[in-house]
Amino acid sequence: MAEFDLTAPRGANKKPKRVGRGSSSGLGTTAGKGNKGQQSRSGSSVPYVGFEGGQMPLYRRIAQRGFSNYPFKQEYACVNVSVLNSKYADGETVDKASLVAKKILKSKTLPVKILGNGEISKKITVNVDKVSASAKSKIEAAGGTVTVADTSSEKKE
Repeated sequence: MAEFDLTAPRGANKKPKRVGRGSSSGLGTTAGKGNKGQQSRSGSSVPYVGFEGGQMPLYRRIAQRGFSNYPFKQEYACVNVSVLNSKYADGETVDKASLVAKKILKSKTLPVKILGNGEISKKITVNVDKVSASAKSKIEAAGGTVTVADTSSEKKE
């Protein structure tokens, strides 16, 4: 055997099935797809999820009721006061930029809300988009100040 005489094992390389090459090939005329109809056509046999063979699909038969607020919901990046207590020193200011700098938040895109889970013992200044009532009372009890960013300037129609 030569040094570079590598071959695939027997039966590993099979020739592709060639359909539609005449009736004597065994796969002529309908090319193994039966007769006419949706399954004999090329492409996916089911056009989309929920397709019911031309019958009016269930998701269109059922009436749409009510209102969904999903497209208009506002998401917040939530931070607990226990995290502020562990990451900030006395007299520091908490805002979006400092939260990103201390790697508490990944980016400045979402508005920030401070939640009241945990305890805080440091006097800090908080300037964020939203603060829960319990978080505000805990921060002010520790001697800190809370200012909420003005979001009323957003145009509401």
